[in-house]
Amino acid sequence: MPMTTIHERRRPTRKRHLPSVRFAGGEAQGSRRGGTALPGLLAADATAAAAASLITVLLYGRWIVPLAVPAVWIMCLGVQQAYERGCRRTGAEERGRVLRAAGLAVGGAVAIWWFTSFDEVLREGLCAVAVAAALTIAFRRARRRRHRYVQRILVVGPARSSAELISKIRRGDGCGLLLVGACLTDPAHASEVTARGVPVLGGAGDTRHAVHQSGPDAVVVLPCPELDAGRLRELSWQLQGEGVELMLAPVLGDVAAARIGVQMAAGMPLLRLRAPDLSSLTRIPKTVADRLLAVLALLILSPLMLFIALVVRLDSPGPVLFRQRRLGYGGRAFTVLKFRSMHQGAEKRKAELAHLNQNHEGLLFKIADDPRVTRSGSFLRRYSLDELPQLLHVAAGKMSLVGPRPLSAQASSYTEEMKRRLLVKPGLTGLWQVSGRSDLSWQESLHLDLSYVENWSLGLDLKILLRTASVVVRGTGAY
Repeated sequence: MPMTTIHERRRPTRKRHLPSVRFAGGEAQGSRRGGTALPGLLAADATAAAAASLITVLLYGRWIVPLAVPAVWIMCLGVQQAYERGCRRTGAEERGRVLRAAGLAVGGAVAIWWFTSFDEVLREGLCAVAVAAALTIAFRRARRRRHRYVQRILVVGPARSSAELISKIRRGDGCGLLLVGACLTDPAHASEVTARGVPVLGGAGDTRHAVHQSGPDAVVVLPCPELDAGRLRELSWQLQGEGVELMLAPVLGDVAAARIGVQMAAGMPLLRLRAPDLSSLTRIPKTVADRLLAVLALLILSPLMLFIALVVRLDSPGPVLFRQRRLGYGGRAFTVLKFRSMHQGAEKRKAELAHLNQNHEGLLFKIADDPRVTRSGSFLRRYSLDELPQLLHVAAGKMSLVGPRPLSAQASSYTEEMKRRLLVKPGLTGLWQVSGRSDLSWQESLHLDLSYVENWSLGLDLKILLRTASVVVRGTGAY
């Protein structure tokens, strides 16, 4: 990679027309520096704060505290970096910073009340901050749906790693990243990337030309021997002159940000990876919530389950429930119950249908239009209604509402990666179910399950449960 002169690095970047990308919810803005996003965002936040002030005045009839709310609110958002470019493209991060700004404002109101004993400061301040935070989150969500701001990225690295990153970004709904191209250290394998709909713009040495061609906001570099420290430093200088960010993807992926820390050693940053906490003590709240929610769901859904049982019994001869041995927590086998969705003797027909199996690489046996599925079974599978009897396993403590998929009890065929899934209870839903279901390959499903095990938290469970409802209603990837 040729060195550039200081004059070249400081040369102002010519303004380029960057194409926009259409989404279902609107148009993705392609401006490198965010265009007019920041002024518009400031105006929206100021409007939210002004509305909060007005509501507080109407409730309490005083103007002194509400008058200070807009300025204080904007300042708190700025302190929490709620106007930072990357934060504005990801809803979860943005909400977190808005809530931290609310906490900061509440802390200020409490401090003033503590030293002055002015009750109205605390009462009116808490009211105004609560309303401002709620309106700010609502306004920002509406802006994101309308404008759909995304960060355009150019991937640099080996073809296989680039293809894996592209797949993960495509699965990460709402991650705020738009792939505009790739520069490969092994261009001979470009088909692995182009097959995923991303253009290959040259080799690693063509990165600067590719930046001018595609207009990214950031360049993401994947680990590879060809891009050593010297070349990365040189690339960072070139990108700095172009106003483009440089991001380095870690060697180990699928790690939650909460488990990563940075430690300086001899002037060199080291990433510290904390081990996942899988102890029984930390999972007590999850276990209690699982059982209570499962019992409640069984009570509410019992009429529906009785109706499904009747339909299954009348649709085709055979038992209402399908039973199969699966491995659960710690490798202990148990019998999984499901509403029968196939004709009797379906297991015996696997051999004759093996040539139609779409999942040759793992333990799953999947056929998109499986001839063994009954009429009612097709509907039950599409909306995951055949899984409802597994609520009994959740209530009994053998399964969880969220977790890896329970797989066959053939323990001898389990690899070390697959055994890692047994460190937690299998789930009624999980990360793979809300990321593509049966449309995913075996390796993709396995990686998602491992990612769940490594990065488990109650917050992650809640996100998966919320996403499950929309996935089930759409019925995509279920067969």
